[in-house]
Amino acid sequence: MPMSNNFASEIRNFIACNFLYGREQIFGDSDSFLNEGIIDSTGVLQLVSFLEETYGITVEDEELHPDNLDSIKNVTAYLARKLSSEEEGNVAELQTTMQGGNA
Repeated sequence: MPMSNNFASEIRNFIACNFLYGREQIFGDSDSFLNEGIIDSTGVLQLVSFLEETYGITVEDEELHPDNLDSIKNVTAYLARKLSSEEEGNVAELQTTMQGGNA
């Protein structure tokens, strides 16, 4: 799994390669993908597929909103939260399994 400090550059690279098609468009980490015309609603679904495949997560329907997916800053924060919660869940599951094995 990529390190968290690479999230922004990996997402920026994905956006540039898949949506800007060589255009020299500069956008900041807080710029809205939708408001700036960088990606459209179909592009958000492509972004979700990229995140799921690249980081091994599942983006739930209730997580499909701008607070999570509408800028580099929002996506990186979402990924950090999502991966942290999945890691905590995996640790808890492992502890439960180990406790069950000791009984």
